[in-house]
Amino acid sequence: MPAYNAEQTLERTYAELPHEIVDEVVLVDDASQDRTVELGKTLGVRSLVHHRNLGYGANQKTCYAEALARGADIVVMVHPDYQYDPRLVPALASLVALDVYDVVLGSRIIGKGAISGGMPRYKYVSNRFLTLVENVLLAEKLSEYHTGYRAFSRAVLETLPLEANSDDFVFDNQMLAQVLFFGFRVGEVSCPTRYQPQSSSINFVRSCRYGLGVLATALRYRLAKMGLARPRIFDPAGPRLHPESARRRLAQEPGTGDDDRPAEG
Repeated sequence: MPAYNAEQTLERTYAELPHEIVDEVVLVDDASQDRTVELGKTLGVRSLVHHRNLGYGANQKTCYAEALARGADIVVMVHPDYQYDPRLVPALASLVALDVYDVVLGSRIIGKGAISGGMPRYKYVSNRFLTLVENVLLAEKLSEYHTGYRAFSRAVLETLPLEANSDDFVFDNQMLAQVLFFGFRVGEVSCPTRYQPQSSSINFVRSCRYGLGVLATALRYRLAKMGLARPRIFDPAGPRLHPESARRRLAQEPGTGDDDRPAEG
């Protein structure tokens, strides 16, 4: 769980996780200004803390590095803001466990869950536009590239050069482009979503920045596939997750950073 100011929704999200199949829950707090960490510890969740706000991408890097260090074979990212339904963890994880896919996405676009769940119209339109462009440039047919609900096999997290990715919101998109670039199998599961006042969101300016980052990632992917560029994020020898990198992030002194809320796309 990559967390930032999730005090109001963490307990409900945690309660709906299928604990009968989840071996361990890891929460990484990115310098929240509320009681997220205290609540996590009360719930018995293994809670790690970034003392500086390092960004949504940096948060995920620490999450995945910790999961690997603790021996996870399948890792599912669930945002603790209760936007995605935690009860779908078995659906995502089982497709990885059965070796059907290496990565499984919880798609808000399959079915009619996005708009009925309260996704703002401008976000829906931008999601569809960006996904169309990405499907063309990446030569894929995914329903969306911007969901934050994802399951990964251990092999994926150990192979991708994730430390080369941004520490900001575009990390999600870069990671999925890497998954496809390195030939991993990707599946999707329909996921209803909830947009409510307590759910995380990013403002319009940062949404625009994210959109430009998405387009740049897709273009770099196409150029790399054509042999016309060698972007660092698609370098097979690029920097992978390592426990020492996570420890450095966790050890950084407190300071002021950007607002870090899981991107909704």
